[in-house]
Amino acid sequence: MSEGTMQRAAQREVGVPPTPFRQWGRAPREERAPRAKRLNRVLVRAAAVPMVLLAAACSSSGSDSGSGDGARQTATQGAQDSASPSASPTVQAAAYAELPEACEVLSGKTLGELVPKGTKSAKKGSSSDLSARASCSWSSLDNNGVKGSQFRWLNVSLLRFESDASRGTGEEQAREYYQKQVDDARSVPDAKNTKAEPVSGTGNEATAVRYDLKKKEGAFKQQTVVARVENVVVTLDYNGAGLAGDRTPDADDLVKSAEKAAKEAVTAVAKANGAADGGSAPSASSSPSATTSPGKPASPSASASTSASASESAAKG
Repeated sequence: MSEGTMQRAAQREVGVPPTPFRQWGRAPREERAPRAKRLNRVLVRAAAVPMVLLAAACSSSGSDSGSGDGARQTATQGAQDSASPSASPTVQAAAYAELPEACEVLSGKTLGELVPKGTKSAKKGSSSDLSARASCSWSSLDNNGVKGSQFRWLNVSLLRFESDASRGTGEEQAREYYQKQVDDARSVPDAKNTKAEPVSGTGNEATAVRYDLKKKEGAFKQQTVVARVENVVVTLDYNGAGLAGDRTPDADDLVKSAEKAAKEAVTAVAKANGAADGGSAPSASSSPSATTSPGKPASPSASASTSASASESAAKG
């Protein structure tokens, strides 16, 4: 065996490729495969770079557009909000904020004419808020023994209404209540000869209602004067009777006395709110608008209390 033949045999035994392959510049198949894979990966990555950049550019553009639209929408909404009117409702402020002391609305002279034997018999009505509702009553009995006696009973009720967004202005509420009081006085059960007539020079509006009421004690003459001054309603009840055979009092005299007393009570309301001469305080229509809270609206219990006073006047007779 020659030396060259022995060398080729030794190379095959250790797994070394024959020399001619390396001389031709070609690597074995096992070496070419990894190189091809690496090349493919490089090409794929190179192609992916423009796609990533394009996607990022599109995303950025869309984000900028959305941000612009959102900013414009926010600005438009803000302009609309600033241009929209306030949601807080307002009503005209009430003209009167206070009530006078109910037992002091009538002078001693007037009481001496209406209840001559009861000027010191004042009985103050109960109230949870004297600035919103108050009342006072007096009774008089001139007892002449077997010759009979003269009975008189007087009651003054004051009710003030506060402006409220849900109920309306104090004046509107007072106007409604005033009409209700007049209607109640004209519809007393078992009343006879009922008459109603307006009273001039007493507040913004006033009505006198009179009627006869027969009771076991005698024939009673009932007078009810309802007056409204701004946001306050004054209800004055006055009745008289001749008992134990005494003469029945004259209804015309009683109603004149009741009207005089009602006018005096209305004047007291105006004075309690700063009108030194007893005239009306500045009208609510001339005062600025105010946002009101449901501070002192007349409750149903207050209305019922005042109506009960009117009913009591007849019952006391």
